[in-house]
Formats: sequence, structure tokens, C-alpha cells
Amino acid sequence: MTIRFITVVVLGALASTATAQPAANVSAIQGSPAYQAALDYLGQDYDRFVRELMQLTEIPAPPFAEEARAAVYLEMLRAAGLDDVEQDKIGNVMGVRRGVGGGPLVAVAAHLDTVFPPQTDVTVRREGTRLMAPGIGDDTTGLAAVLTVIRALNAASVSTTSDILFVGNVGEEGPGDLRGVKYLFREGAYRDRIAQFISVESGDQVTITNGALGSRRYRVIFRGPGGHSYGAFGLVNPAFAMAGAVQRFAAIQVSQDPKTTLSVGIVRGGTSVNSIPFETSMDVDMRSESPEELDRLVEAFLIAMDLAVDQENTTRSVSQGSIELELQLIGDRPSGLTPVGAPIMQAAVAAARVFGIESMPRTSSTDANLPISLGIPAITIGRGGLGGRSHSLDEWVDVDPDPTVRGLRVVLTTILAVAGLAN
Repeated sequence: MTIRFITVVVLGALASTATAQPAANVSAIQGSPAYQAALDYLGQDYDRFVRELMQLTEIPAPPFAEEARAAVYLEMLRAAGLDDVEQDKIGNVMGVRRGVGGGPLVAVAAHLDTVFPPQTDVTVRREGTRLMAPGIGDDTTGLAAVLTVIRALNAASVSTTSDILFVGNVGEEGPGDLRGVKYLFREGAYRDRIAQFISVESGDQVTITNGALGSRRYRVIFRGPGGHSYGAFGLVNPAFAMAGAVQRFAAIQVSQDPKTTLSVGIVRGGTSVNSIPFETSMDVDMRSESPEELDRLVEAFLIAMDLAVDQENTTRSVSQGSIELELQLIGDRPSGLTPVGAPIMQAAVAAARVFGIESMPRTSSTDANLPISLGIPAITIGRGGLGGRSHSLDEWVDVDPDPTVRGLRVVLTTILAVAGLAN
């Protein structure tokens, strides 16, 4: 879902021309013998792509425990021919494919983690061209796609203007809170060099994620003295405080455009049916396409929590202690937008169009959120092909050769469009 900028003229002009006229440069790329050879290689490498997809899927990578998959992927990046292959302090693995110079560094990432807890059976089942296993789509297909694209570029001796940093990053899913890309852009060795960013995810090329859906997530904890449900009746009750908090939270009016949402996802607490709990908690999720609307919602949420606690403390007895509130920020994903008219977006649309796909922009929460929030041109593209039931135990992808290879070709074309083809 992105396209390439190329020209067979002076290298110094490549980067500026690519930035100015992405669609025209996509057309120019198609005349390159090296590019055509790379496209052909993707078809030849199809069987290996499927094998590696299955191999990686069967290496568990739950949140905060991606080490085993990261170790294997590190060696795969090395075997694919990258330079400076390494693992950073947070757990991301990466390597560089060097360009001929003159272009800014482009980062291409796919995330290592899945949503599934340890002990989940991740054995791949195959029925014809359909592969089924937890995490096989999100985002193991992205990891496998990146590997075959690197091999195609090398097999065809494709030269790019820019260096390309290929990354298998940790912490994209829920509780990971984008910790992999946060480290990459805030503390990593390449933090001041990355000028453009492409995230390769599961899904098709019909949509290109250019809108970063921001979110703020809190764990809200209510604590009180507790006691016997009969003998201590009348004392403040954390469950009642939380119930009031949920009611006030649900009553907050949110914007429909830009879309803004709120939800209570998990509730906990209590020790027995005949006890006043000494602690209850809930995890809440707030999202918006607009940073301003998200800030407004968070402010209203904080007020609602305080009011609910105050109401419980004034309604019932605090003789043994009052209700106390603790707020833990458990997720903070920034929002923003890569404009539809940005060269990286135009390139993506043009790249998909080469293969008969008309793409449209969308907003979602992906690794691209972080660079977008920093003003760095960034998008998330799909690797193509059919799939479904993401985040479920019966997650699946279809690896029918024709749509699969077409999707891989769109990914490769996108990367070349952004990194600049030099031969």
C-alpha cells in the first residue's frame, strides 16, 4: 500500500523528485529491470514465505515475552543479508540494507508480539490454502513479508537511494503500549535519523492507515476498609463507588466527529459474596482521532472518578476509613495524521494501483502512531491476501499464491517508492 519514487537520472535529484511527484515516479519504477526481477523473485520465494510464516507463528510471542521469537527473527534478518543486525535494550531486532546515499533513512517495521497469553496453543493447522493459528495474521504475516521482500531486493541487486532499517519490534499490541517504537524513536540508536516510517501489518491493500487513533487507558482502583456484609453494613463500599464511577463515566458526552469513544473493559474485586470488598478496580479505554478531544474526555473522566468517590464517602459511614482512589495510566498512544496529500500516502496509493487495487485512507491504532505524532511521515500498510478472526483462537490467513504474491509485490513497491530506486 505504498508506492515508489524512482528515476534513472542523477542520484542527487532522486530524493527531491520522489518527494514531489510520487505517482509519476511509481510509473518510472516499472521500467526498471532490477525492479521487475525483484517482483519475479517474490513469486519464486512463495514457498519459503509460507514456511517461514508457519515457523514464526509457532514461536509464542505473548505481550512482554517476545524473546524467543525475537531471537529467531534476528537470525533470519542476518540470513537475509542485512548489515548491522542487532537487538536493542527494549527487545527490538533490526538490520540495515544500505542504499547508494543521498536519501534519508527509511524504517520498515512489523511487530513481533501477539495478543495471546503464554501457554496458548499456536500450532498451525492447514486446510488447503488456509492457515489457522492464533497470531498468524497479526502480525506474523508482516514479519514473513518483510523477510521475503529483503531477499527479493538482494536477489535482484536493487539499489535504493536511502538506507532502509528493517525492524521486528516488540510491544505493539494492547498492554505493550507501543513500547518498541517508543524506544526506537525516543532512545534507540537511529532515533534522530529515521525520516519516514512504514509499518507492515496483516490485512489487504484496500486501506492505508494514515490516521493515528490516540488512546488513553487507566486502571482505576477503589480501596476501602472492607468488612462483613451484614455486620459491617453501612460502611463505605468500593464496589458501590466503582458502580457510581461507571455510571458517571458512561454518561460523558463524546464527539461523533472526530470520532471519540469510551469503554470499561475489565472489572475486578471482592473476596467473597458475604464480604464488603476492600478493593475493586476497573480498566477503562478512551480513544479519539483528535488529540484535543481525547484530552477533553480524559479531563471529564478524572472529574467523574473524583465525584463518584466523594459521593460514596458522603453517602455511607467512613468511621472505619474512607474510599481512596488510585489512578494508574496503563496505556498512552498518541494521535495525529499523515495527510492524504503527503508524498508517502500518494506513493502508497499509486503502488497499490499498479496492481489494480484502489486504496483509501483509514484511522487505526498501529506502530505508525508514534512517528505520526512526532511529525514524521508514516503509514501502515497491509501485506495483502485474505484473512480473518484477528485476535481470536481461530485466526486465519489464506495463502493462495496469486493474491499473496500480489500483496507482497505491493509491499515491495511501496518500500521502493519511499526509499527511492537507484537502478
